[in-house]
Order: sequence, then structure tokens, then C-alpha cells
Amino acid sequence: MFTGLSAFPLTPLAADVVDERAFAGLVARLADAGVDTITALGSTGSYAYLSTDERARVAKLAVEHAGDTPVIVGVGALRTSDVLANVRNAEAAGARGLLLAPMTYQPLTHDDVVGLFREVTSSTDLPVIVYDNPGTTHFTFTTELYARLAELPGVASIKIPGMPLDADAMAERVAAIRAVVPSHVTIGISGDAYAATALNSGCDAWYSVIAGTLPGPALRITRAAQAGRTDEADAESARLTPLWKLFAEFGGSLRVVAAIAEQLGLTSDRCLPRPILGLDEEQRARVAEVVAQLGLRDQPVE
Repeated sequence: MFTGLSAFPLTPLAADVVDERAFAGLVARLADAGVDTITALGSTGSYAYLSTDERARVAKLAVEHAGDTPVIVGVGALRTSDVLANVRNAEAAGARGLLLAPMTYQPLTHDDVVGLFREVTSSTDLPVIVYDNPGTTHFTFTTELYARLAELPGVASIKIPGMPLDADAMAERVAAIRAVVPSHVTIGISGDAYAATALNSGCDAWYSVIAGTLPGPALRITRAAQAGRTDEADAESARLTPLWKLFAEFGGSLRVVAAIAEQLGLTSDRCLPRPILGLDEEQRARVAEVVAQLGLRDQPVE
């Protein structure tokens, strides 16, 4: 289950309430597209801004509308007791796996993080993805920490952040991680601009922001890499360079992906949780221009 393309949909809001209809539509769209898994309540799903009850409802909606596509649910929170409550709610919803980020306000030590993952993996039979996302959590993993966590029963995958490395350097990085984790633990990439290189260099999975809104291009990259058509995967990623540049320029992928979803009519306007304002009108116009330039409006709209 922890290989191939995992799509991370937005959790859109309307009037500061989860827009259940829009979220259900996003999930169903991904299932219809044929992604390998759907990860609800990742960073793209704004999990940190939602209450425990809201997250329980979103997890339930994801499973209900995903059909046969396995659903992974993000369970990270500042307090371990809240993490464990999220785990129980994900189990009750029918999730097939968990995504866990070490959220922090006070700086966490490596022992803190190992303790968190030990408590979670000992409390559930669901497999767990180690969520390394320093851009949002402000916690930095090391290869040694990956190795410690991978020893815990229940850890099934490690999601590493994207890095601007060439193919040889990326292959060395993946090999270094693989050398210290058990063979059953897969290695996945985030950071969409680097996904093709990482998949071609030995990563097993792509935990993808863009796939949550535009599964077509992400599937083309993933399937080409899986089939050994490395040039094809690289070419499709290169074609999307204008989009990757917007991610970098506008402070990350979330605001850009939300603007795309809004422009395609998949969500209502201004669907992000406040205080995140999203892009201004000039920035939104630039996103619309790139969407048109790349033919992304040709994606099916529910």
C-alpha cells in the first residue's frame, strides 16, 4: 500500500466550516482517477487547523467517498493524547494507514519523537508513515533517527522531503536511508518538483500535493517511473516547471493548489483556513495563466 502515488487533497472550508460536499468531491475524483492511495489530513489537508471532531468527520468522509482506494489519515497533533484520539477516530472511520508528523511548539528532541512514535505504534495495528516535513513542522530528522523509528513495529514508510539533487546524488541519498531501515519499510518522496528524480532514483512512493487536485500529471510521472521510462517521467516533470516555480515563489504549494482548485470549481473561493489568506488577485491571475499554459483545465471537473 505504501508504494506508487498517494494523493493529498485539500480540506476546503467555506465560512470557516469544513466544506463536506467539496471535500467528498475531491476524494471521489481522486478515486476515479486511479491514484494508489488517498492521504486525508496531510499538510495540504490543513490538519493542524482543524479540531479533533472536525478531523474525525473528515476521515469518515474520506473513507466513504474513496471507494476501493485505500485511505491514509494524518493524525499529528501537539499533544500525544490528541494524537492518540486522532488514531482512534481514524481506526473507527476505516482508515488503512496513518500519517504521523511530530508537531511542535517547544523544540522536540529525537528521544521525544521516538517516544511519540512508540506510543502510537503500540496503540494501533494500523501501519504508520513517518512524516518528515520540516517546512511545516520545523523539526529536522536525521538518517539515524529514521533508523531508530524504522525499528518500531508498525512503521511502514518514511516520507522524506524533496531536495534539489541531481539523479546521482538523489540515488545516493535514497541508498543511504535504505541501508539503515528494514526492507519492508518503503521510502517515499514529497516536494513535487523533485518527485520524478526521486522515483527514478529508487523511491517507492510519491506523497503528492499536486495529485490531490490534479491527479493526471502526477499519475503520468509515477507510472512512467514505475515502468522504467525515466526520460518520460523527467520530461513530464520538466513540463510542469512553471507550476513548480510558482510553488517556490509563493511560499510553498498550499496556496497555489488552493487557487487551482478554486479556479477549477472544485472548491468555493478562499477555501483555506484563516489566518491563511491565500494568494492575492495578481498572484491568482498568474496561477490561472500557468494552468491555461499547461493545459491543466483539461482535467475533469466534478
